[in-house]
Amino acid sequence: MRNLILSAALVTASLFGMTAQAAEPLEAGKQYVELSSAVPVAVPGKIEVVELFWYGCPHCYAFEPTINPWVEKLPADVNFVRIPAMFGGIWNVHGQLYITLEAMGVEHKVHKAVFEAIHGGKKLATPEEMAEFLAGVGVDKEKFLSTYNSFAVKGKVEEAKKKAVAYQISGVPTMVVNGKYRFDLGTAGGPEGTLSVADQLIAKERAAVAH
Repeated sequence: MRNLILSAALVTASLFGMTAQAAEPLEAGKQYVELSSAVPVAVPGKIEVVELFWYGCPHCYAFEPTINPWVEKLPADVNFVRIPAMFGGIWNVHGQLYITLEAMGVEHKVHKAVFEAIHGGKKLATPEEMAEFLAGVGVDKEKFLSTYNSFAVKGKVEEAKKKAVAYQISGVPTMVVNGKYRFDLGTAGGPEGTLSVADQLIAKERAAVAH
């Protein structure tokens, strides 16, 4: 957890001191890290872009207005995936919340509302509290509770935890392209720099396939 706090502090510094870095030539070990072992992607044949996040992370919340319009414009050969980071405690609770919403097919409708609720002061620390809040934004309370505690969701939670370990993340928000390249707001130079690095790595992977 200490590493995550330090990571958040570094990200804050990067927003002011490292924005020029995105204009530099892309280089492994500088703006991004190449993983020693590639992590399998969810949809073979597509270039995968993963964002690891936590609903309680202020930097993830601040990143939303920048990343969401970018995601909407991604080409058909790119598959965008959000994975909740789970480092114990409330991280795991909120991670299971996200996975439940995804399993119910309502994540895209309520994702923003959940972020805003948590950063507006709601803890959403228990399934019952989540269900009560979600009922107010159109999600069936009983269906949410049964899905939250389902075997399928618990399996997805374990998968997400394993993915985060495989990506070797130490903070959020962190992005991974095609299971190979990991980077964050600190290394890439802020929100816009992060998406610039993502665009360049997507192009790199597309070119590799073409050859």
